[in-house]
Amino acid sequence: MTTLSRRHALLAGATLPFAAPALLSARPALAAAPLQGAATAQFNRAKLGAFEVTTILAGSRAGDKPQETFGMNVSPEEFAAASAANFIPADKSVSFFTPVVVNTSAELVLFDTGLAADATTAALASAGITPDQIDIVVLTHMHGDHIGGLSNDAGAVTYANARYVTGATEHNNWSTAANEGFDAKVKPLNDKFTFLDDGGAVVSGITAMAAPGHTPGHFTYMLESNGARMAILADTTNHYVWSLAYPDWEVRFDQDKAQAAATRRTILGMLATDKIPFAGYHMPFPGVGFVETNGDGFRYVPASYQLLL
Repeated sequence: MTTLSRRHALLAGATLPFAAPALLSARPALAAAPLQGAATAQFNRAKLGAFEVTTILAGSRAGDKPQETFGMNVSPEEFAAASAANFIPADKSVSFFTPVVVNTSAELVLFDTGLAADATTAALASAGITPDQIDIVVLTHMHGDHIGGLSNDAGAVTYANARYVTGATEHNNWSTAANEGFDAKVKPLNDKFTFLDDGGAVVSGITAMAAPGHTPGHFTYMLESNGARMAILADTTNHYVWSLAYPDWEVRFDQDKAQAAATRRTILGMLATDKIPFAGYHMPFPGVGFVETNGDGFRYVPASYQLLL
């Protein structure tokens, strides 16, 4: 065994700053890993009593000129100030499309189907779920980004083993309007639908709640299992700042803007008071969080590990 004296150790250490660059320069260069672009996981799973709740990312879309969609009734200066205060740009945005799967232990229930069948089924596959396993498809409302995945471009039904549930008012509204998406995606399945009114049950532990304004028959749903609750808000609020934080800001896609604002205040106020978590279709993925009151509006609090416990 070689023993170094203190003097030898000091001398050896003194040469290291000069030796290290030489050693590094002699090392062969490695091929650089290619850049792959920004990305996020396609699913997130949490527990709610005896239920499992999985949100899936069925797509996202970057856009510009967000004030053409959100905050249409406020000045550009107010919109820019609110955006800056929340660390987001006022001239760009990203929209998320997030269906929810609830496993009640007896049924697998899918809420909304995304823009297209292939994107939604790919996200389901990432979560270990196949379309034939879906027992019930619930449509919160009939906008294209919620019904688009009911079938593919050739008309083949995506969830062949499922029954379908939606609000009676919502279905009646779209049935009497000329809408190619509804005619192509929903009408062929009409004989498989069950229609609910406010307070109706999809199955035990999943209750419909009327939330009109975005569309006439827009529904949210309350999940309850072993004393735990979670709301599925769908499009009650469409952005965590420009809609949730400022519930009176107008949203272009809200059919009745005044009613939609009143609905936001009612539902978000209930969630804040009772500290109920929620899943929002267009919230930043994974789309699950809480809401608290903040002055005359609200603040979105993303879930961390609360639903993993």
